[in-house]
Amino acid sequence: MTAQNGANLVAFSETWLPGYPNHIWMGPVAWQMQFVGRYFDNSIEAGSEQEARLAKACRDNNIQLSIGCSERDGGSLYIAQWHFDETGEVVNRRRKLKPPHVERTAYGEGDGSDLNVVQTKIGRVGLQTYWEHLQPLSNYAMYAQNEQIHVAAWPDLHLYKHMAYALGPEVNNGASMLYAVEGSCFVVAPCSLVTKELQDMLCDGNKDMEAMLPVGGGHTRIFGPDGSELAEHIPHDQEGIMYADIDLHMIGYAKAAADPSGHYAKRDSTRLLINRKKQSAVVNFDDASG
Repeated sequence: MTAQNGANLVAFSETWLPGYPNHIWMGPVAWQMQFVGRYFDNSIEAGSEQEARLAKACRDNNIQLSIGCSERDGGSLYIAQWHFDETGEVVNRRRKLKPPHVERTAYGEGDGSDLNVVQTKIGRVGLQTYWEHLQPLSNYAMYAQNEQIHVAAWPDLHLYKHMAYALGPEVNNGASMLYAVEGSCFVVAPCSLVTKELQDMLCDGNKDMEAMLPVGGGHTRIFGPDGSELAEHIPHDQEGIMYADIDLHMIGYAKAAADPSGHYAKRDSTRLLINRKKQSAVVNFDDASG
């Protein structure tokens, strides 16, 4: 349907496949373990049949796809974003650099090679998830690559709704908006929501747990490089698709005022050092190297 409506890029939220693991925030580790095996089994592997189906959907519909997923690699999981172009090729496969707080009990880390922006037919596209957008150095690394379209993938923004303001839509959509203004780019910020079925599965009628995980939290937004919103809101407790037309020509107006890594940078005062080398837990040295 999205392709039939003229979409060139379709973006999904953080770990949309197989869904965000809200259980890691909601109870003791022993209680959480009932969900661990199922979540691991339903996470996706690179090069799998499931990836091939996503690639085919892109080819068949002539669309680009940014999918947030729980990526399974060996015995570990990673919060990942895969970007497919319209031919079905994965042009960007990256992992969240540092999962925050209890996410570190479920996921491994990415590295500097994941701070990349790729050239596509629709523009230069970059990807980040959730509170990576509160890491100013990571953001700056992306701005410096002349990013034009940024996919900011978020989970549901309803967890601990009445207990932790920083986890709510005001702060996190604010981060997406600020990213658009700072980076002078368009930001597509897809967000998941908690359904009644998910709440029932995790809370099993426990009212205290339901208070921690209320239904809703879908606060998807699309921002222009001036911070303006470009799409009509969908109610936070309803699933739907948001559309926006973008004009990359508008980026020039924004950067004329403040190009953060160009004419508005203060190179003699502050600079950013990036290690883009892919990191591995195992490094093999041949005999000749000593």
